[in-house]
Amino acid sequence: MADPSSYRPKPGQIPDSPGVYRFRDEHGRVIYVGKAKSLRSRLSSYFQDLAGLHPRTRTMVTTAASVEWTVVSTEVEALQLEYSWIKEYDPRFNVKYRDDKSYPSLAVTLGEEFPRVQVMRGPKKKGVRYFGPYAHAWAIRETVDLMLRVFPVRTCSAGVFKRSAQIGRPCLLGYIGKCSAPCVGRVSPEEHRELAEEFCDFMAGRTGAYIRRLERQMHDAAEEMEYEKAARLRDDIEALRRAMEKNAVVLADATDADLIAVAEDELEAAVQIFHVRGGRVRGQRGWVTDKVEAVDTAGLVEHALQQLYGEESGDAVPKEVLVPALPEPVEPVAQWLGERRGSRVDLRIPQRGDKKDLMATVQRNAQQALVLHKTKRASDLTTRSRALEEIAEALELDSAPLRIECFDISHLQGQDVVASMVVFEDGLARKGEYRRFQIKSFEGQDDVRSMHEVIGRRFRRYLQEKQKAGEWSEENAVEAAEEENGHAGPVEGHAGLMDDRSGPVDARAEDGRPKRFAYPPQLVVVDGGQPQVAAARRALDELGIDDVAVCGLAKRLEEVWLPGEDDPVVLPRTSEGLYLLQRVRDEAHRFAIAYQRSKRTKTLKAGPLDEVPGLGETRKKALLKHFGSVKRLRAATVEQLCEAPGIGRKTAETIAAALAAAAPPAPAVNTATGEIMEEAGE
Repeated sequence: MADPSSYRPKPGQIPDSPGVYRFRDEHGRVIYVGKAKSLRSRLSSYFQDLAGLHPRTRTMVTTAASVEWTVVSTEVEALQLEYSWIKEYDPRFNVKYRDDKSYPSLAVTLGEEFPRVQVMRGPKKKGVRYFGPYAHAWAIRETVDLMLRVFPVRTCSAGVFKRSAQIGRPCLLGYIGKCSAPCVGRVSPEEHRELAEEFCDFMAGRTGAYIRRLERQMHDAAEEMEYEKAARLRDDIEALRRAMEKNAVVLADATDADLIAVAEDELEAAVQIFHVRGGRVRGQRGWVTDKVEAVDTAGLVEHALQQLYGEESGDAVPKEVLVPALPEPVEPVAQWLGERRGSRVDLRIPQRGDKKDLMATVQRNAQQALVLHKTKRASDLTTRSRALEEIAEALELDSAPLRIECFDISHLQGQDVVASMVVFEDGLARKGEYRRFQIKSFEGQDDVRSMHEVIGRRFRRYLQEKQKAGEWSEENAVEAAEEENGHAGPVEGHAGLMDDRSGPVDARAEDGRPKRFAYPPQLVVVDGGQPQVAAARRALDELGIDDVAVCGLAKRLEEVWLPGEDDPVVLPRTSEGLYLLQRVRDEAHRFAIAYQRSKRTKTLKAGPLDEVPGLGETRKKALLKHFGSVKRLRAATVEQLCEAPGIGRKTAETIAAALAAAAPPAPAVNTATGEIMEEAGE
């Protein structure tokens, strides 16, 4: 725990201007990002008597080891920079909302030649127009089914579309009139795109004019005695009205607005958002968060606005945003929203009428979401806490192991030997901190030696990070490396300190981003028994690390092994602690298997063209497309190779030599019939 006075800026050093500040911990990782109209006034408030600070603020300033700031010219720039840094650094003491579920949206892929209507989840993609999100996917599909009668836009996947085009027959929707069948040329790409844009206009709320136009067409058809056409238009109008009825009118003045409500207690907060377009509720979503910083309702609203509109632009930001409390000051936030939209955005608290009534409904939804979240989490928190306490008691640890790392080795008959590292914090998986390793120091199968190498590499990285932070002297680091490798020299020069995801360990700048191995675990779990545990402990001892506990979980009897012990620790089968260790071990095993399989797949897919220097994926594909198969490519002359796009004489000669040197693969055999199969493309 640091004393804030040890890193307090000198008097007069902090400028009296708008800006954004960052608190860093002893490892250099950013733990809090904030903005201020006056940096001097705001930062000074953090360095008062600790007893006068909010408990969460007190925890933050005592965890921090330094503070820095960036001056900007306006409060709007400060808001934008704060949002960017929170997204980039993911500070642990900032409020971060998380979706309580993955809400589906109605999406129209306008970026494709033939736009497709479909249900989508997850992050938004470029070239796709979204409507929603909605509470249930079935609600989207019911609405789309009604609207396809009037707007027969493509809804099929790329595979179905391609297949129908090849055979010259549309799918069932094309036969029953719910698809215009662009796959077989019934409509041109331009006509189909016009249908998709009309679909989007109707979903965006421009419904009245379109229905009135259909009614005029229906009356005109009836007057001209085209009764079948008039009946079809009548049914189309009825289908559209039924689709509209699924979203009841809540604001009579056809308002486009988002309503945001917050329900909170001392520890957590829930946010609910209703998206109203054309006076109708078109979507709903919700977030929950831990109140890890001292923040009031206005602050929660500001964070929600940043997350909701930080990546949006244009019509995705409505003309009006209704909130329960206004951020202080409100002008920069309103200006920022206006810049995202491209026109003025009215940010206010509803005072009377339909909007106030609808806000009360949104508030009730937020309250119910908070109650439901707390009910679910209470049992989960209790179980995880009990599991960590049982592990600490069984392994005789000083405290509960809040961070657990588990390592597993995977191979296929001694080939493609890899290792995995998974991380659990507070009993929950932290998948963003998982790591994968290739075994580099030797060939063949030796799980014990592999475990020793991986543990050594992981914690050598940790010592490097400590050295950068000034917590571990270079002499100690060099000694640790010499003990491990039998040679002198700085740790950074040690060969093999690379995992499969990156270059050298010091490739990342010390800018506060989460580092790969900056934080040590309280407990290391290895998949195996006594030999693997002894190898892991030996690797830690060689590096001089004595404050990290080690245990192993053997699969056969689910026994927990400790270093230097002849007998295992046996946890009851009903133990929550054993269940957590099993989950950690199984997750490490799954992650290692997945990596080993991916490497094996890449090896199996390797072909003779992979040995040709300077021949990239694009030209490989061009060659195979030009000749149709590897067999024909192997039989081609140098002159024929030169006819392929992007292949010159010298490259063609190199390709011919590589193919001649590579023995042709054995023919594939159909095991059911005994038939020898020709190569693909024949």
